[in-house]
Amino acid sequence: MTNEHSHDHVFLGASHDENARRTLWVVALTFAMMVVEIAAGYITGSMALLADGFHMATHAGALGIAAGAYAFARRNANNGRFSFGTGKVGDLAGFASALILFMVSLGIGIESLVRLFQPATVAFGEATLIAVIGLAVNVLSAVLLSGGHDHGHGHHHPHDTHSHEHGHPHGGDNNFRSAYLHVMADALTSVMAIGALLAGRYLGWVWLDPLMGIVGACVIARWAYGLLKDSANVLLDVTDEHVAQEIREVLEADGDVKITDLHVWQVGPQARAAIVSVQSEINVSAEVIRERLRDVHEVSHLTIECRMA
Repeated sequence: MTNEHSHDHVFLGASHDENARRTLWVVALTFAMMVVEIAAGYITGSMALLADGFHMATHAGALGIAAGAYAFARRNANNGRFSFGTGKVGDLAGFASALILFMVSLGIGIESLVRLFQPATVAFGEATLIAVIGLAVNVLSAVLLSGGHDHGHGHHHPHDTHSHEHGHPHGGDNNFRSAYLHVMADALTSVMAIGALLAGRYLGWVWLDPLMGIVGACVIARWAYGLLKDSANVLLDVTDEHVAQEIREVLEADGDVKITDLHVWQVGPQARAAIVSVQSEINVSAEVIRERLRDVHEVSHLTIECRMA
């Protein structure tokens, strides 16, 4: 009943290589800033610089994971060991990065709470200068990452009883999103730090620094939760209900076909795979079903099974 067709399972985003290059540039910038802050901290004896430097190291590590995921996905794109390609490697990296973001937010929150009740001496001038430099690096990194994008492309492989289709999907790159969120988290903490440091220096509001730290930790935790949820959905093959509903409406509109089994899940930043089993009282071929689903562009890999009622 099955005809075998030789075709690839490369479901990388159309901008995979461009996003990888942008991420590598940001890794280099973040690492350089980390080295400068840690070195300056040791030379000047500033705990503020050392703390920010090691905080930057966690983001450098997470961004390194993102860059590594791009390289691994590209290198193994045609590796037959991966049944549906390596399009989900980025989601695995995004999940790991979300966990790191959670740990960063937890660390910032705990340290801020401690300082709220046990104020520490702050070198406002020195800390403000480093925060401004850090913000500049974050802005440059955000500009580099904001140019990342994805567009679908594909081709078709018809079957007799089982067919596979590669279309024009749309979706998001959770790996690239994780890199962007790490940069934005750093930018957020820098902006809040600058405001709090200036208020502490000129208004004597020493309490504002740890308070801003708590607010920043909550915002970062919320970003991390969103990324964690979205990447986990992809890793667990959660049904894309929007695409599944579109398939149901298209196939059952004429009343001559009944869907007996349907699975739709994400296999890459822009790619959805679908397995559709249909039953009909007349002899409806897989080719007919494939033609009906041709406009469901989100589906990049389609397997159809037809049965007589």
